[in-house]
Amino acid sequence: MIEAVLFDWGGVLIDDPAPGLMDHCARALGVPVEDYTRVHNQHAEEFQKGLMEEAVFWQRICDGLQCSMPRQPSLWGEAFRAVYAPREAVFALAGRLREAGYRTSLLSNTEKPAMEFFLELGYDVFDALTFSCAQGAAKPEREIYEIAARKLAAAPSRCVLIDDRLDFVARARSAGMKAILYRNLEQVTQELAALGVRA
Repeated sequence: MIEAVLFDWGGVLIDDPAPGLMDHCARALGVPVEDYTRVHNQHAEEFQKGLMEEAVFWQRICDGLQCSMPRQPSLWGEAFRAVYAPREAVFALAGRLREAGYRTSLLSNTEKPAMEFFLELGYDVFDALTFSCAQGAAKPEREIYEIAARKLAAAPSRCVLIDDRLDFVARARSAGMKAILYRNLEQVTQELAALGVRA
């Protein structure tokens, strides 16, 4: 029996922010987006795991691109706010599930400035929040799924993760969870119902 439903953030609860983030940061630094993305990807994992402060992240990015440091106090936070596009119907699903008695959670690979923005928004549809930057672990590492389940006081086998990345879904399953690959809200609702989860 499913007791808890976990939602990914980018690509599930909100439109995938990655393309907009890459474009926003590249324009702010005055470099081609392809060059920015290449260097960004070299340091993204440490930033997402909270192992690197934002100032250090930008220093490494700018060293790699041979460009000036951003003037903004938090370019990543600014970029995230600029591209943030919530899917209100998916947030509403999380709220209905919680009202129906399921425990709900966010499980996201997220950098500290983005996490702070999420907390500012004050969503009240989740019983727990698991951010990679606060845990020092990130999907698809098994540890992050186990942490998220513990926060919900639920065995992994009684949790279902909704995520838009196949590798993250596959690893959730190998960690003992049920998992649904997000394509659209109707499909997710149908797959939840097939697991006995209705809201």
